[in-house]
Amino acid sequence: MLFAAEFFKEKGFFVDTLGLKNNDGGDISAADIIVLPVPITRDKVNINCPLTGRKIPIEAIENLPDDMRVFGGGKLKISNYTDYLALDEYALKNAAITAEGALAYAIDNTDFSLWQSRILVIGYGKTGRALTERLSGFHPDITVSARSGRDFAALQTLGLKNVKTSGISAVKDRFDIVFNTVDIKFSEQTAKAFFGALFLDISTSGGFADGVIKKYNINYKKLPSLPAACAPESAGKIIAETVINLQNTNGEKYA
Repeated sequence: MLFAAEFFKEKGFFVDTLGLKNNDGGDISAADIIVLPVPITRDKVNINCPLTGRKIPIEAIENLPDDMRVFGGGKLKISNYTDYLALDEYALKNAAITAEGALAYAIDNTDFSLWQSRILVIGYGKTGRALTERLSGFHPDITVSARSGRDFAALQTLGLKNVKTSGISAVKDRFDIVFNTVDIKFSEQTAKAFFGALFLDISTSGGFADGVIKKYNINYKKLPSLPAACAPESAGKIIAETVINLQNTNGEKYA
């Protein structure tokens, strides 16, 4: 969000912040545009302010006039709000950074190359596609799981092995690395199928329960908020670009 603020300034917006820096004092009531972080909140009561720990109640946003535009990363029940996570313009760019971060983690935390590795990508949505495209350049043995006929057709035209997401626990192949991109909870049977693999979970709410991880000693790593973790400048720029494009204005604004 610090990088997003700087990008807004570069584009000619008048920018102030609240909860991003120690002792900043941006006035919510004076803004034309308010941009909230990803996630908006962690406790469902206050705006997420990890750099300062300041308490800004969500109610301060929910009671704003309708002529203010509010953008954020997640759900918020107000009429003048836009969830930029739900927009393709944001999601496609964000998926590219997420894939890059996941690959960087895999490379840095294995003793073998991606080249000729046996890799499973679970899910062929925006992040799954971005990940598969980038993985292909390393020439591993890739299998991708999908759910729709269109996705299976796309994978077949690319010459990639594919399986149904609902049937991954029955796959006989053994994998070196598994990337999960789907928000589903996996069963104990699935844990058995991936024994010995590095399981990188880049989904929002999917993966294994803690008890299953311990029971089967899964080499499991949850990788939340990869764009902010691995490329905060690019992540901030994407947020700002999305908001500016939605505003569709080149006049002076106070954000």
